[in-house]
Amino acid sequence: MKTYFKSLARSFKHHITRLLSIIFIVLVSVGFCAGIGLASDKIGYSLTDYYKSADVSDFILKSSAGFDADAGEKLEAVFPDAHIESATVIDADVVIDGKARLTRLYFLDFSSWRVNSPRVISGEIKRGDSYSVLSENPDNKISGAPAGSKITLDFGAVLNSAAAYSRGSASANDAHTVPEGVCTAEFTVSAVVQSPLTFSVNGEASNYSYLDENGNPLNAPVADTTDGMNKVKNLLEDILYIDSSALDVLPPLLRPYFGVTDYFVSAHGEYAPFTSAYDSFAEGKAAQISSLFEGVTVLTLQQNYSFKSLNAYVDRLLMIGIVLMVAFLLVTMLVVLSTMTRLVEEERGQIACLSTMGYSPAKIISKYILFALIATVIGGIAAYFIGLGVADLIYWVFNYSFTMPPASSSIAITFFAITFSVIIVGTLAATVIAGVRTLGENCAELLRPRAPRAGGKVLIEKIPFIWNRLSFKYKSTVRNVLRYKSRFIMTVIAVAVSMALVMAGLTLLDICLFRGVESVSITIISLVIVFFAGLLTAVVVYTLTSINISERTRELATLKVLGYYDGEVAWYIYREIFIDTAVGIVLGFPLSALIMAFLFHIMAAGTFATFMWAVAPVVIMLFTGAVTLILRRKITKIDMNGSLKAIE
Repeated sequence: MKTYFKSLARSFKHHITRLLSIIFIVLVSVGFCAGIGLASDKIGYSLTDYYKSADVSDFILKSSAGFDADAGEKLEAVFPDAHIESATVIDADVVIDGKARLTRLYFLDFSSWRVNSPRVISGEIKRGDSYSVLSENPDNKISGAPAGSKITLDFGAVLNSAAAYSRGSASANDAHTVPEGVCTAEFTVSAVVQSPLTFSVNGEASNYSYLDENGNPLNAPVADTTDGMNKVKNLLEDILYIDSSALDVLPPLLRPYFGVTDYFVSAHGEYAPFTSAYDSFAEGKAAQISSLFEGVTVLTLQQNYSFKSLNAYVDRLLMIGIVLMVAFLLVTMLVVLSTMTRLVEEERGQIACLSTMGYSPAKIISKYILFALIATVIGGIAAYFIGLGVADLIYWVFNYSFTMPPASSSIAITFFAITFSVIIVGTLAATVIAGVRTLGENCAELLRPRAPRAGGKVLIEKIPFIWNRLSFKYKSTVRNVLRYKSRFIMTVIAVAVSMALVMAGLTLLDICLFRGVESVSITIISLVIVFFAGLLTAVVVYTLTSINISERTRELATLKVLGYYDGEVAWYIYREIFIDTAVGIVLGFPLSALIMAFLFHIMAAGTFATFMWAVAPVVIMLFTGAVTLILRRKITKIDMNGSLKAIE
């Protein structure tokens, strides 16, 4: 057993580069993929926590004719444990700081306001003060009526303008019968607030928009809709909340016109929003409510633009993460397989010694499994924190499209656990494959160094017109590229997948910049994808080329003895790197087309853009070029004497 652990320790000491290669490839793959999954979980948890803490309404009932006095009792019978609040809601022209603005007025009972409780941006809510007004600010920027604004409310004029917009309890036919100037009051905005029903910004949706099944805004006096899921613009300039006690000043003539027009029902139960169970619950209750009230519009959370659009973005993000996870994990498996195969090959003599000492094949393989497992676990643990950083970055950039709810403190590890588990299983499988292949030989064969792979004619040699015009160094390069077929195939596949990942990022970038999906958050995410895909290319090329160099130190030392300069020796390897990368790029085009088509389906937008086909290869080549600069020292510092004395 002591010999076994000494052998394991020796592997860690002499193969630190391979250990780091596995750690870094796992770090990049798991870190990025977990980050995408952690971000979707984090947003989902935050949305659910926000939904509960702000007591967001599951149902909003609207009636242009107003509700009867027993409406509240009927709702309590349907929702015995729910929070139910009523309001008078009117769209009207209101004078704010001397300027008339089309405004939505909510008359609510501030003293018991719980459902859709807003966040205060500035100022304070003065509960019970009938002359205190709250101004809603949809994009968390002080652009509406700021705290301290003066509001003149002529209730008669309000009813007349409300009738003109077909809102409130007054009808268009009654407009001329409502006198103006009968009751006028002055108000002051005491606070600017953010409604929990709204967090879309940058003009993507108005802060009161509920959409019908066709994506059109409901209950908006004036609306211009373009691609309802992505852009809803309304012309309301302000939304004001006024304590309903202000209506106590109304004369008897006007009071009938200010009846209850809206009910808000918070029926939070055991279901998280936007789950299938919640959707079934909401659909059933909405139908039950509609059967109780004639001519009443019932709005559910599914029709709320902010919640629906953010949830849709989360679903898209998760689907993108799954696609990228498959690609990243494929490349990781190839790199680990190549790394462990070379490691086992280099320790053929040790394996033979352990075998003659009575160690079973399973015990010997376990040494390499432990080596790969430790590297994978170290990389995975570090990747979790990288993933958290990526998730925080994604959550932060979503603020460009949404006023995001406070981040949830819930720990989301599901996607990370899945990704990490797949990586571990794949790593161990690759290690077992590499070990079994070598342990199939007997001890005598293992004690002898494996014969160098013989060179041979390649396909291009059968084309004399091309072959005869190549210089010796290029003929040598072409033969060497195809001499190690397994590594050539691994490199090509890895580069092809990396190319497809870069194209995925560029596709998202193109969709956001040029295809009508105006989302700063997705734009930044696309850049992150391009960076990580390029980084993956760099790690793969570095790892596989390092293995290539370590296998051919004697060959490279011979070239130096023959008088080749350091630059010439370096380019001897560089040419092979660039040929492998170029072939990978070519094969990456059809794979890119598949991923792009899938992304078009997810985003419901996009077409094949010419510039992406030109930019993606440049990105891959830039990262590959950076690797060649890093590898130059490794190539030029080869010990000629030691390499030529070594037995290969």
